Amino acid sequence: MHKLATVFSGGLLLAASTSHAYAEDASCSTVKLGDPGWSDIAVTNGIASFLLDSLGYKAQTQILAVPIIFTGMHKGQVDAFLGNWMPAQQSNYDKFVATGQVDKLNQNLSGTEYTLAVPTYAYEAGVKTFADLDKFADKFDNKLYGIASGSPANESIRKMIDADEFGLGDWKLVESSEQAMLVQVGRAVKRDQFVVFLGWTPHPMNVNYDIKYLKGGEKYFGESGNVNTLARKDYATECPNVGKLLSNLSFTQEMENAIMDKVLSKQASNAEAIKAWLKANPAVLDDWLQGVSSRDGGDGLAAVKARL
Repeated sequence: MHKLATVFSGGLLLAASTSHAYAEDASCSTVKLGDPGWSDIAVTNGIASFLLDSLGYKAQTQILAVPIIFTGMHKGQVDAFLGNWMPAQQSNYDKFVATGQVDKLNQNLSGTEYTLAVPTYAYEAGVKTFADLDKFADKFDNKLYGIASGSPANESIRKMIDADEFGLGDWKLVESSEQAMLVQVGRAVKRDQFVVFLGWTPHPMNVNYDIKYLKGGEKYFGESGNVNTLARKDYATECPNVGKLLSNLSFTQEMENAIMDKVLSKQASNAEAIKAWLKANPAVLDDWLQGVSSRDGGDGLAAVKARL
């Protein structure tokens, strides 16, 4: 009888240790992350993917435009998005998050910049605000360089042009990928030419180029902002272990810049740079994995450290 009680008690302990993971539906085993194709979100998604894979899940990244990511979360086709830049994505946030159709899990980064920028030599020549741009229209060839079509920032630039705000009515928005935009910036900087483009922090562009952010566009881009982690409605309840991990994740600009710089300078792949950074800074794992188990109910922190 005593042995039976002991076995039964042990069974209860085992069940307790694994109940958190087993409470998740089988559908939680694959985590679908939205990715707009930006370098900084490649880093944060890469970190989340490494952790999830180490815990026994399968992370699946989907490259999609920001509006499609929000719609995907609303329809249950995307599980989470670590790149809700605010206030740049305010309209999407108001439509989906503020109305309760998509959940906000946490704020994962603060103190961001996201607005138009120019090389410092252009700034010192007199281009310090949005209102200064049209005074130097010829030098800029009446072009504003944005990122991929459909991005909220591009839409803000387009609204300025359509409204002839700051005298920009006869300017042209040049849409391209982040990488193509920065190639254009690099080319202009080498020739000391004027160029105005969408800039943000964190990003290695702030280290690779001597740039300044323009004032006066707060109506369209807001003040310094933050980045949120979002998830499809009730995801953290349906997949509590993954939800806890995603809610725990927070980053710093120094961390993201360091990883992005290694990737963009071709010193390492995104996965290699992330693993190297985590090996050098393992203390961050303590907070990220607080209350998180492996998918089979084991020690989550130990599982991740074993992968390092």
